[in-house]
Amino acid sequence: MASQLMPLELIDRCIGSRIQVIMKGDKEFSGVLSGFDDFVNMVLEDVTEHDYDGTTTKLSKILLNGNNICMARHNVEAGCEAIID
Repeated sequence: MASQLMPLELIDRCIGSRIQVIMKGDKEFSGVLSGFDDFVNMVLEDVTEHDYDGTTTKLSKILLNGNNICMARHNVEAGCEAIID
């Protein structure tokens, strides 16, 4: 039987990779995950902020509060689909 992958282990495997984070409210971020903590606060670099009204903003670095994160996903288009294998 395969070992079970815990949520924080999965996030840890994404460090250095491009991820997409959907927040509570009307924001979505994509960027390179440079770090996180036990509360799933995340630091992203080379960030694009997407508002649901269609506007985008480029940011060099951002800290996202884990309490406001609805979902995070690894960017499969960046060629990193093997993270959970």
